[in-house]
Amino acid sequence: MSIDPGLFGAHLRGHEVTPDGAAEMEAAGYGTLWLDASPPADLAQAERLLDATERMVVGTSVVNAWTAPAEIVAASYHRIVARHPDRFLLGVGIGHREVHAEYASPYHTLLSYVDKLTAAGVPAERILLAALGPKMLRLARDRTAGSIPCMVTPEHTRSARAILGPDRLLLPGHFAVVDTDAERVRAFARAAPPGTALNVTNYAANFRRLGFTDRDLANSGSDRLIDALVRHGDPATVASGLFAHLDAGADHVGVYPVGDDPIAILRGVAGALLDARASR
Repeated sequence: MSIDPGLFGAHLRGHEVTPDGAAEMEAAGYGTLWLDASPPADLAQAERLLDATERMVVGTSVVNAWTAPAEIVAASYHRIVARHPDRFLLGVGIGHREVHAEYASPYHTLLSYVDKLTAAGVPAERILLAALGPKMLRLARDRTAGSIPCMVTPEHTRSARAILGPDRLLLPGHFAVVDTDAERVRAFARAAPPGTALNVTNYAANFRRLGFTDRDLANSGSDRLIDALVRHGDPATVASGLFAHLDAGADHVGVYPVGDDPIAILRGVAGALLDARASR
């Protein structure tokens, strides 16, 4: 049976979400809760979030190939799906050379990691890759259910869909906040992701492929780049920006909250998305 992630997902880091918060996100209308920032290989928090919800899919965005041994992740996967069948997606990624001293051969390392997972019985149709560039997107197409990229724009979604083809999942994440004070949003964004991540090699290369320049990447991001990465404004403007990913070929859009109260932000964005969906 296939898993339906819904049209919209909520991205939260481990310290930002509790079981009660997960239940609130389910009630707000999100189809998937994505557990961000390299969750441990035991996937215990993902299991607790599934225990606290009834229908919502929970996914990892993403398990880090350098820090989470594939054998432990596979055992955790089987433990979880035995209790919550058809509600868990395993997003995996390669991390960043700026963080991991052992970082080398990212393509072959991730290929080997996927091989270990599937050899341990994790179905390929339950694995997603955090794929940005063409080579990784082809790996996602050929060996997994698809891609869960972040720090991307609808233009990237359009090109990624062309590589993945029609039969693979494409579940991009996008930063968002319902806030009409553009300068406040940009200042917050520059002091946190996405601003602090602009010069990470993987992301910077992808931005250049999308037509952004060194000037856009400098000083925690030009207004043009920050505005492309963070949907902000009134509810209709935010919703339109997120729907642009769906119009470009995404199956689902995950929302990364930008601000001090991520649960409240996700609640506000959910309202905007539900209103926009009803009007389409």
